[in-house]
Amino acid sequence: MSERKVVLFALSTCPACKKTKKLLGEMGVEAVIIDLDTIDRESREKLLKEMRKYNPKETFPTLVVDGGRRVVVGYGEEEIRETLS
Repeated sequence: MSERKVVLFALSTCPACKKTKKLLGEMGVEAVIIDLDTIDRESREKLLKEMRKYNPKETFPTLVVDGGRRVVVGYGEEEIRETLS
């Protein structure tokens, strides 16, 4: 699991995003967490464009593993655990 790249596109106020962040922490998964509602507009637009590649519906949270090899949309504890095991 040490070489895995994990990126979480989230919103700081989203309950499902908070649960996903907590689960990643409990699992000891190092992830780049991007709260799109807390960054400047220009950066947000660029990151939303990137997120759309993995989740065209732009829903949160969107968990991208290994450059999109695996993507989990929404909070599903079993699916997240399975994807990251």
